[in-house]
Amino acid sequence: MSGHGPPRIEAERSGTRRPGEPRHGEPGIDDPRTTLERFQALRRRRFLRSIYEEWYRALVARIPVGRGRVLEVGAGPGFLSELLPEVVSSDLLPLETVDLVLDASALAVRDGSLRAIVLTNVFHHIPDPVSFLRGAARAVRPGGALVMLEPWVTSFSRIVYGRLHHEPFDPRAPEWTFPKGGPLSAANTALPWIVFERDRDRLRREHPEWEAPVVATTMPFRYLVSGGFTAPTFVPAWSFVPLRWLESALGPLGRHLALFAYVTLERAGAPAAPTA
Repeated sequence: MSGHGPPRIEAERSGTRRPGEPRHGEPGIDDPRTTLERFQALRRRRFLRSIYEEWYRALVARIPVGRGRVLEVGAGPGFLSELLPEVVSSDLLPLETVDLVLDASALAVRDGSLRAIVLTNVFHHIPDPVSFLRGAARAVRPGGALVMLEPWVTSFSRIVYGRLHHEPFDPRAPEWTFPKGGPLSAANTALPWIVFERDRDRLRREHPEWEAPVVATTMPFRYLVSGGFTAPTFVPAWSFVPLRWLESALGPLGRHLALFAYVTLERAGAPAAPTA
């Protein structure tokens, strides 16, 4: 389900198409064929693939070592299993590229059977994050973790997500929920920031089963110049490393320019003793 979904109303009224929206005659963004096309694109576009590799390596590094399976929610067009072979991939869409068809708001997973749940650009597509957080807390053993890479609200990203991106973006939304719709077209790109930053006190109060989230912002420009899944790539593949160095050189300024963040929540409670 990792993907990218709309305020389509403005685009339709003006007769323009926001970046990421399908062209006339193309399958809609919620059509499984679109995700399968992105699956192929992620293997052709070397620069974009390098971004995903960096994301995946950072997510894997945040997964606790120990017993229990790792579940990827919203695997979509990704390839986390190439870096983490034991991961069980799932998606809300019935895709031939995943192991399970699974609804994030109703995790059909045995209690305490997971050491981690991983999401890449998925949380902001979950219309009922409260049910997801509770279900994840039931499924993840104490000492395990919920790790994700998500869009983040910064001074720069407010411009990108608010004016240039096709997904809904409402950092002032009073509630965490949003209307159900297609698995990719329904979204609030600001939701991860709302839940894990703006409403951190509410998260701690209503979900004590999770420790306070650890947040690390990242990626101001490389994703933009990659063209994502739909726009042309503006830079050659060899420029990935120099651009990564440039981003790191921005230092503290980079936090205000970031587009994404790694969010890690540890399952509260003492880890279970290993079994022989």
